Amino acid sequence: MTLTGRAALVAAAGIVAVLLAPAPGWALLGWLLLLTAAIIVDLVLAGAVRPLRFHRSGDTLLRLGQQGRVELIVENPGSRRVKGRLRDAWPPSAGAGPRELALDVPSGERRRLTLTLTPTRRGERASDSVTVRSLGPLGLAARQGRHSVPWSVRVLPPFLSRKHLPARLTKLRELEGQHPALVRGQGTEFDSLREYVVGDDVRSIDWRASARRRDVVVRTWRPERDRRVLIVLDTGRTSAGRVGRAPVPLAGEPPKSRRSGAGSPEPGWPRLDWSMDAALLLAALAARAGDRVDFLAYDRTVRAWLSGASRSELMTTLVNTMAPIEAELVETDSPGMVAAILARAKRRCLVVLLTDLNAAALDEGLMPVLPQLSSRHLVLVAAVSDPAVAAMAARRGTAEEVYDAAAAEFTRMERRGIVARLRRNGVEVVDAPPEDIAPALADAYLALKAAGRL
Repeated sequence: MTLTGRAALVAAAGIVAVLLAPAPGWALLGWLLLLTAAIIVDLVLAGAVRPLRFHRSGDTLLRLGQQGRVELIVENPGSRRVKGRLRDAWPPSAGAGPRELALDVPSGERRRLTLTLTPTRRGERASDSVTVRSLGPLGLAARQGRHSVPWSVRVLPPFLSRKHLPARLTKLRELEGQHPALVRGQGTEFDSLREYVVGDDVRSIDWRASARRRDVVVRTWRPERDRRVLIVLDTGRTSAGRVGRAPVPLAGEPPKSRRSGAGSPEPGWPRLDWSMDAALLLAALAARAGDRVDFLAYDRTVRAWLSGASRSELMTTLVNTMAPIEAELVETDSPGMVAAILARAKRRCLVVLLTDLNAAALDEGLMPVLPQLSSRHLVLVAAVSDPAVAAMAARRGTAEEVYDAAAAEFTRMERRGIVARLRRNGVEVVDAPPEDIAPALADAYLALKAAGRL
């Protein structure tokens, strides 16, 4: 049971009448009895909430920034009309609206209510309960009840870097059309047979074909074009930091810088989400190139593992795998990560590690175990830099800004030192701002293809 605002107004009006009465004491007692009786009658005549039945339908998958619809069917098997308000409990990041819905369901009938979802965060967004407030005919009191009506919507990464894919596919086709990619020579992919000439490796002689032709012929090979790419996503504490802007697309519109309260820019995406966007572009490009793409998310344990997805299903499976992953506020176990990579990648492949170039974390974690990984695989480290650091380094107007600029320059110097150390260990490095990390990583992959290293 709950009282409404109308009951408070009626009570306030009664107090004024009591003050004007010749016998205020008796008047107050009579007024309270009358108001109590009216509330009880109103509550008895209100429609019952407990017998209500609920059914849901609607979207279960959305991309971040898209709008979805969830329908709620309310069935009233009771003997009285249920008229009042309904509130569907969604988390704020689901962007559910309207906040409350008017409800009017006659006895034995059902009504369909529609909520619009505009999620602002990736991941699982769920509603577990529905609260109904059924008003009496006088509007003084209401019956209130809560029903468990579970529904979940998975919000997928938006894949904003898709716009860079056509240009990179054009470069890929140019690489595949170049002669060096098809040069016969050392490799593992069979190309053709030819006559033996002095200087050929005798191990390349095809004895069966030589017997059929009555001449010595050798097999020719060409470098493998379809290789394995293992994308590793660091989900440790450094991936939780927010950088850049939050480019959430709305209804197909181009990304815009949204504003929060007091006119300040809204905090940007976490590094984890920028890394996911770059990983999706790389996966789409590598799949078109014919490479096998696997995915691993790790901090202190394996958060997600995807392997063996077909090229036609890779992107769908990958975005669904990424959607529920969140940054964990723990230090990444780099030895454990390297061990997990080596256990899953037996043959030499390209390992793309999406992490942060944090000097303290890398010195204590990745650097000591990196040689174990780079000795067996081609390693590419991709990191999202913070554009706020570059902006801070450029401001020198006041004394405070000078101190800030000095701190920013020191941070950038440490970062450049980490990049140089990684490259001395034979590791390729991509360090770019949030909006540029996806195309920069795709270009690095194409450069490795063009150089014949992949």
